[in-house]
Amino acid sequence: MTRPIGYITNPLVRHSAERDPEALAHAAQNPESALILLAGDLPILKAGEPGTGLLPFSALDHLPSHKEQVFLGTLQERPVIATLAAPEAAELFQSDPAYTVTDLRSIAVRGLVPAEELGILAMAKSILDWHHRHRFCANCGAPTQAAQAGFRRDCAACGAQHFPRTDPVVIMLITRGDRCLMGRQPRFAEKMYSCLAGFLEPGETVEDAVRRETFEEAGIRVGKVRYLTSQPWPFPSNIMIGCVGEAISEEIAFDRDELEDARWFTKDDVRRMLEGSHEHFAAPSPIAIANHLLREWVKD
Repeated sequence: MTRPIGYITNPLVRHSAERDPEALAHAAQNPESALILLAGDLPILKAGEPGTGLLPFSALDHLPSHKEQVFLGTLQERPVIATLAAPEAAELFQSDPAYTVTDLRSIAVRGLVPAEELGILAMAKSILDWHHRHRFCANCGAPTQAAQAGFRRDCAACGAQHFPRTDPVVIMLITRGDRCLMGRQPRFAEKMYSCLAGFLEPGETVEDAVRRETFEEAGIRVGKVRYLTSQPWPFPSNIMIGCVGEAISEEIAFDRDELEDARWFTKDDVRRMLEGSHEHFAAPSPIAIANHLLREWVKD
């Protein structure tokens, strides 16, 4: 069975209309509340097969202190709170066999928690990372404080309010007949090629971002573009907007500052890459939206 795209399932009821200091305070006082705990960037999991990122609230007793807390919502009426601890806190759990400490990408790739927990962990990591990066006001430079159950930071000096950000990224499978365009960056795993991608710029449509990024990275002109699906990508806080575009040119001139290589692949190439049987090339991880775009194209 094909594994689902990573991080797309989040069964939390967010209660976005009730994000206030009382919601967080009440949840923190509820002994039934679940805890998502991050030591810096690393989630702390309860070990098991699979494990879980939903810890008992008593796990905080392991820590001498913690930083921001965020009321994420409820899971089957159970409050869920994300808590940020210092990176050094990971050492307190790494020596305990009851816990697993690793990065969120590895958790998804290795299936260390149920698929429905990945979206909750991604949500927690994104917003806690935002708190870590936005401790000072972008308007006046004064320190800010968490508010609205962790979904806002307020500046007492100038009155500015700051909200969590999500950065949109277009990721596109560009096709021309029975071939598709993929590129390779030096940081990729050995033999792996993937769909091209790039950040959406201010004042730009999704379709134009697909066309611009494809031309900038590979020199290929794109005509028709259609949206397919999306994926939260918590590294640190992106939304991947998956599209398919039709190329109207085919001569590749790739940007060597962006890519190590770019080339056209046949459907037979892609099928074997997805199966892991291609002798020269490999597909992106099954958790990635790029893998899904390729699978959908091969099925057509």
